[in-house]
Amino acid sequence: MRKSHPVRRAVLATAATVSGIVLLLSLKPASDPGAAQAAGGAAPPAAAQSPQGGAQPIGDGTVTGDAVSTQYGAVQVRLTVSGGRITRAEAVQAPKGGQSDQVTSRSVPKLNRAAVTAGSADIDTVSGATYTSTGYKKSLQSALDKARAAGGPGGGTGDGGGAGGGSDAGEDRARTVTGDAAQTQYGPVQVRITVSGGKITKAEAVRTPKGGQSDQITSNAVPKLNQAAVTAGSADIDAVSGATYTSAGYKQSLQSALDKAGG
Repeated sequence: MRKSHPVRRAVLATAATVSGIVLLLSLKPASDPGAAQAAGGAAPPAAAQSPQGGAQPIGDGTVTGDAVSTQYGAVQVRLTVSGGRITRAEAVQAPKGGQSDQVTSRSVPKLNRAAVTAGSADIDTVSGATYTSTGYKKSLQSALDKARAAGGPGGGTGDGGGAGGGSDAGEDRARTVTGDAAQTQYGPVQVRITVSGGKITKAEAVRTPKGGQSDQITSNAVPKLNQAAVTAGSADIDAVSGATYTSAGYKQSLQSALDKAGG
């Protein structure tokens, strides 16, 4: 009896070992990729979802953002977009006078470069020009929003056609567009333009500063500004000497009219 007892123990131990191995094999994880996901692990690369469509593209052309008021004056940004990218940024309005001239001359070129480099309004504030930088970024974002709206799906194309020459004929037809009134230190300036064949054929100021010395300045400056607008075909015109505020307001309203006209 004593001699057989160790043998039974060995048999029982062997049986237990075999049973354990069988149990372990039955619990081995499946090779199905979904098993790891179900257990809370990371999904395999093939199952990873690709990001949804990117941001709305920005349309090519020139677009001017809204004027943003700051503690030291308005800031307004104009962008030139080509191939869906910002190729030029400029501040058509910036704080002026006194120390603001120095701050503007130092900060605006940096902000312009940053806008082109970043291709967005996510740019750093220039040290010592917090208000100007904040206004710049807000106007820049406004310009980008307008450019994206222009770059989005067209709004007037129906299923049934009309794709013939109707739109071309519309472009050749003369249109009259009035820009937004631009406020200046001496009164509002508002410009109305006539556009035909994609060109400015006539420009006129329907509102200008009036009273006192403003009458003389207006009568001298406005005809020159009107002529310059037609010649340049854009708002990139020189200020008339002695009429800085009127010229700035004129250019701002002119650009607004061009934006509305789609040019």
